[in-house]
This record gives sequence, C-alpha cells and structure tokens, in this order.
Amino acid sequence: MSKDISIKKGLNINLVGAAEQTTSIAVLSNVYVINLDDFHGLVPKMLVKQGAEVKVGEVLFYNKNKTDMLFVSPVGGELIEIQRGARRRILTLKILADKKQETLEHTILDFANAGAQEIKAYLLKGGCWPFIKQRPYDIIADPTIAPKAIFISGLATAPLAADIDYVLQGKEKELQAAVSALGKLTPGKVHISVGSSSSSPLAGLNEIELHKILGPHPAGLVGTQINKIDPINKGEVVWTIAPQDLIVIGELLLTGKFNPERIVALVGSSVKVPKYYKTKIGAEISTFLYASGVNTENFRVINGDVLTGAKSSQDGCLGFYNNTVTAIPEGDDYEFFGWAKPVFNKISATRAMTFSWLRPKKKYDLTTNANGEHRAFVVTGQYEKVFPMDIFPMQLLKACMVKDLDEMEQLGLYEVAPEDFSLTEFVCISKQPHQQIIREGLDLLQKEIG
Repeated sequence: MSKDISIKKGLNINLVGAAEQTTSIAVLSNVYVINLDDFHGLVPKMLVKQGAEVKVGEVLFYNKNKTDMLFVSPVGGELIEIQRGARRRILTLKILADKKQETLEHTILDFANAGAQEIKAYLLKGGCWPFIKQRPYDIIADPTIAPKAIFISGLATAPLAADIDYVLQGKEKELQAAVSALGKLTPGKVHISVGSSSSSPLAGLNEIELHKILGPHPAGLVGTQINKIDPINKGEVVWTIAPQDLIVIGELLLTGKFNPERIVALVGSSVKVPKYYKTKIGAEISTFLYASGVNTENFRVINGDVLTGAKSSQDGCLGFYNNTVTAIPEGDDYEFFGWAKPVFNKISATRAMTFSWLRPKKKYDLTTNANGEHRAFVVTGQYEKVFPMDIFPMQLLKACMVKDLDEMEQLGLYEVAPEDFSLTEFVCISKQPHQQIIREGLDLLQKEIG
C-alpha cells in the first residue's frame, strides 16, 4: 500500500523539445572521460599510470580519505591522459576505448544470504559505491555510517528530464536485486517515490515503502520527498540513489560485472529529433548529439537539465550522474526595452509584465539569457511560492552568505542540496546564484562541524 503525498508549492517549466519515447544505440565513443568535478569533495589517489591498459570495471583511483572507496573505468582501453590543474589537482581522466571490450569479472555474491558488511565491501570493490550519495552535505556516502533510511525518487519533474518510467522498462530484476541488497545496509526503510498516475517498474518492487507524489516541480526532487516523508535532524544521515544507478548496482550483484550503460534523453528546442540514446557514462556527447541533428549553430549544450546541469562543449562527455543532455539556443542577444514591454514568450513566477500565468500548459522555446544581471538581494516572497520544503529559503541563503553556522544549522541546511534551490534561483529577480551559495554553505558546515 502506497502513501500519497501532495505538493502544492512549485512551478512547472514547460519547454519545447521533449524526447520521443524511442531509443537508438549511440555511435561508440572513441574517448571516454571521467570528470573529477562530478565527485564533490573527493581527493583522488591514482592506482594506474598514464598509458596503462585497463578493463571495464578495473580500478583507476581511490578516495584518499576512504581508501576502500574505489572508482573504476567505464570502458576498456588505454588511459591516454591525466589532466591536472593548479597544485597538480586531477581534473579529468581520458581513456581511449579498445574496439574489443574486456570486462573485469567478480565472483557473484549471494546477496540474499550475505550480511551488511559483505554487501558493502562488494559494492566498494566493484566500483558502485560512488552512486550512493548522502545527506547532509550532498556527497558520496560515508560507508562507515549507517543511514537512518534510503530514498529513491522515481519521478522526474525537472524541465525536459528523462522519463524514468520509460528508461527503467525491462529492468525489474536488476532493480529488485539492488533494493534488496541496499535494504540490508540501513536499519530503516527504503523509500521509493513515483508519480501518482505512474506505471513505474519501481512500484512493483518488494521490501520497499512506496510513496505516490502529486504536484509541480520540485516534487520529483529527492530532497522534497525526504522533507515530507522523514526529515533529517542534526546527527542523522540518509542515502539517496538515482533509479538508473540502481540498475548498475543490480547488474553487478547479479552478474559480477560493472556495466555503466545509460539511456540518455537528448532534449531541447535546438535538437531536431529529441529522443533517447543508449550509451555509457563518460561517452562523448557528439556521438549522439549530431545523430539527431541541430536546428541552429548558436546553441548551448547542458550536461543535465536546464536548472541543475552544467554547461558543456559540443564535444564534451556525459557526466557520471547524468541521464539528460539538453541543447537550447544561446541567449547572447540583447533585447531592446525588454524590461518595459509586455512579454508573452517567457515564463515568470510573477504577473509583472508577463502573461505565462494565463496559459500554464503552454510550451516555451527559451534561451539561456538570464534576462537581467546580478543586483541587490531583495525580499519579494517569490521563493516561498515555489519552495515546498518546511524551510525558510531566503533566510537560509542569507545565513550561508554571511557564514553564520548556528543559523545555517537551525534553518535546515543539513536537509538540502544545491539542486533543491534550482527553482528559487530560476525565479530570483536578483539573479543570485542560489545553488552556488548553498554548495559553499554545505562545504563550510562540513569543514567546521563535520
């Protein structure tokens, strides 16, 4: 029996360019890239040298602070470049793929009869642990701390996000294996949320607590669901896992092999034929971007969705946690008197000179233009209208900006991740970088309090 949750605060951003529910196999990538920025706060220590030959699932580096946390190669081939930045900090690893792929095989674990420590050691050794993230701090989970619960969101409400029900089709076996094993790592429950009218494969799993969610974005964000189901208090830890990452974990448990396949939604108004592509983590975006064709030369590629994704070059590579690539027009043009005339082709949370509220289901072809510049941080009451968590968003943002640790704790920073403030950033008339502010606040809180 499911528990229904209704979210009323929020804002759906309907954009042109949603993916058709058809999947093509992307052209094999020549080079695969692991971007260390995907693993926030990680200090890597290399185990292989440049020029080394590696197999799929073979260890490349480990976490200096958690030496049993291993990171493996998504592809078999030659490690052709270790790109470093200031103070020799590792930025990216580039692997030239072999034509014939070899995969490292592990002894299959009898996870049904295994204990928590055995399962944990197996996931660490197999390279699947980085898929498990924790709150507070929105970082890779600390394997030495048992979470009070595990949360998985099977509902995607972000603009043009990949349809989770579609990409999980036919993967029930892997999903059940992952959920059964992960359930042994927590004394609490494995909470899974799906849409209220969803036919998700996640809804039929055993050993879970199912929740049906109804409401606008950010109802699909796992942070919103945690806040409504079982909020985090000081000293508590919860884990979060993306649904497609469950498949990778499940395949490792069932076959002993690390298989980093992704079904990626290529979306956006700059794409001629938005659709899904089967590829791998770290693959070159160009291997499927140009297969669908583009409508314009001047467009931006976003690794992720338009609210939380990162700007990428057209020959960039798929992020470790991403299952959406968005291409929309670059907003580098100037609109004469854009602030002083009625606007019919943009979305706004206010009714000042804009009319999107008259047609809530209309789809818009938006650009990357911020429609304004950084200005004074003023109180408007707009954040509270789109922020459904039981937290004061404006006050928390200001506490992070002035580095007031006591206020940050009391106002609920332990519960949130940067993505939870992506929508408030979108509606912010002051053009403040909310996600960056929250990220810096989390980093400070972790450094000072731990």
